[in-house]
Formats: sequence, C-alpha cells, structure tokens
Amino acid sequence: MTIAVYCSAKDVIPKEFLQIGDTLGTWIGEHGHTLVYGGATGGLMSRTSNAAKTAGAHVIGVIPPRIKAAGRLATNCDELVEVSNMNERKQKMKELSDCFICLPGSYGTLDEMFDVIASGTVGEHKKPTYILNYKGFYQPLKDLAEHMRSLRFLPTEENYKPQFVDNLEDLFEIIINTH
Repeated sequence: MTIAVYCSAKDVIPKEFLQIGDTLGTWIGEHGHTLVYGGATGGLMSRTSNAAKTAGAHVIGVIPPRIKAAGRLATNCDELVEVSNMNERKQKMKELSDCFICLPGSYGTLDEMFDVIASGTVGEHKKPTYILNYKGFYQPLKDLAEHMRSLRFLPTEENYKPQFVDNLEDLFEIIINTH
C-alpha cells in the first residue's frame, strides 16, 4: 500500500512529536508499504521518511522548485517527483497514494489535509484520511467539525469523512483491518 503522510517540517517542535515520525516511518517500512511525502527536509518529514527508508520502505518524494531552491531537498528518496508548484504537489500525492495520514503540523499540513477531505467529499476519490489527534493536537478541529455538523453546515451522515485517531497503535490496527 502507498501511504501519503502530511506533517510538520519544523525541527523545533517537542521531541515526543518527532518520535511519532520515527514510529510511523518504521511501521510503514516494516509492513512493506511505500511512503509518499513532500520530499523535503525537516521535522516530522525527515523523521518519518528516514525511519521508513531505514526500515525498508520505498520512499517517494514530491517536491516543487521553491522548496528545492531553498536547499531543503531530501536525499533519501527512491523516487523524486518534481512538480511546478504546491497545488501540483498535492494533486500528485493524491494520485500516488492509497490513503492519507495527517500528523501534527501547521498551515501546510492543514492545506494538504483539507484538500484530500474536500476532494473526497465531492467524490474525486474514496481513499481514507486518518488524522492523528495525538495528545489532542487536532481536538479543536474535531470540535469545529462537530459544531459545523450541529449547525447543518456538514451533513449528519457524510459521504466522505476523515477518521480521527488518538494514537499510532489504533491507527495501525485500523489500517491493518481495513486495507
């Protein structure tokens, strides 16, 4: 299975969050999966891709020229797909992947997350999106979705809905049991 991971590229985040990348990347590699990620260095991106590569995963990076020009091109990719901008990056990652995992991150991660959710909602794909709500990181987003649902901005029964998961162990079990 090919798994896209969206996550922070910041190195200054708490160490326990960086360790999430190590654990997820190792699991991806040990279970024979392929990692698709943004092809850049830093933070959870480096930790996840390095751990996946070390554990034997095939690693695909998808990178636009602005990030490459900033000197942030990862060197651990088995395949590097160069795209012209961030929108093409999101599109290519969606095309290449069977599911999406959203780790903690900031605006870029949210952009990628909302892109796969919105495109799933309108029927462009049926690939699952998993949001790691580690230590309640995405709880405000989960609460916002419930608020939108209570006001009927979201339907009670959505045709495409991301799945919030509180820890990696539960995420691994869900993936094993559904894919």
